[in-house]
Formats: sequence, structure tokens, C-alpha cells
Amino acid sequence: MPVPLPSALDELFRTAVLWRSGASANTAPPSWSYVQLTGRLIELSGHGATAGVSAAMALVLAAQERGEPAAWICPRERSYFPPDAAKNGIDLAALVTIFASEGRGAAAVADRLLRSGAFGLAVLDLGQNDRLSIAQQGRLVTLAKQHQAAVVCITEKGSDAPSIGSMVSLRAEVTRRQVGFGRFECTVEVLKDKQRGPGWAHSEVMLGPDGLY
Repeated sequence: MPVPLPSALDELFRTAVLWRSGASANTAPPSWSYVQLTGRLIELSGHGATAGVSAAMALVLAAQERGEPAAWICPRERSYFPPDAAKNGIDLAALVTIFASEGRGAAAVADRLLRSGAFGLAVLDLGQNDRLSIAQQGRLVTLAKQHQAAVVCITEKGSDAPSIGSMVSLRAEVTRRQVGFGRFECTVEVLKDKQRGPGWAHSEVMLGPDGLY
């Protein structure tokens, strides 16, 4: 069943949460939402043309709507496309973007930002450079819990590849498919969830970038 969103976003998003098989009728449904992902280290993985950036941007939008500052940390060559983000509701002036060339550097930047207590969301676009030490993972998890922030890592690999580490609380594979003119369904398929268990998914239909039809 579609989950209602603010009216200003009705034309941009249609959201659905797909129950995992065997879920109890008395169990609250899992949710791919900023509020339910705070205090956690999350990994969004995919191979080839994926929608990891779109899925993470949806969380940026949700954080901004709650007045929570967000940071996006990435290599310069993997930066998001600002006009597309703005078209989908992102306040670019309120999104802190920092360029870091590799995973450990990105983690160090995220560590400093979260330690300040000023950020509710940190997105690390790691690509294939996803090596984070256990110590770095542990610090990010501790800071996420301490400041009720969400830490989201975007990686480029298949679902059969290892996660960035054992400290990841939720890992999901992200895919997209075209469902209409200029509209794409982005699906987050949860592979690991320490709180709710794997096997559930979340889908959104989003507007594609100009020229992608």
C-alpha cells in the first residue's frame, strides 16, 4: 500500500514498503525512512547503473524536512548532479559537500563532522574504494548513536560481494527500472538488517534527470 507523503512531493515520489515473507501481523513494518535509520551505519550497494545516489538523496530530503543538516562526502569524479538534486527538492545551500579521494579519508571527514554534533546525516559515496577499518566503523557507529545521526555508505559492487564490515547495521542492494516517460522506480532490497531481519524492500518512483527517458 502506498505510504502518503507531503503533498508537495506527491508528483515526485510514490512510496511502497514490501513486507518480508513470514512477518507477524502484529509486527510494525520496517521502513526505509530517515527517522528509522538514525543511529545506524548503512550500506547501499549496487553494480553498474544503480540508484544508490537517488536512494541516499531521498534520505537527505527527509533529513532536511526535519531541519537536520546533512553532509555528502565523495570523490570529485563521483559527485551528484546538483540540478537533478534541486529538481527533486534538495536544498543545495543546506547540503554540505566535501570531496575525499578514498574510503578512509571519507570516513575521517565523516568522523569529524559527526563529532561536532551538528549533522543528522552523513553520506559517504565510496564507490569501489570501500575499505574502512574496524576502528573507523566503530567510531562512526558510536557517533551515529550518540548524536542520533544516520551514516550511509554508497558502494559499487554486487550483492554477493562482502559488506564494508561487520559493524554495518543495514545493507541493501539498490536497482532502478523505467516505469514511464521520465519516471524510474528505485528499489532498495534489504540484504541485512540487524534490527528487523533481511528480506524486505522499499520502492519509490522518481523523476529521472533531464534527457534520461
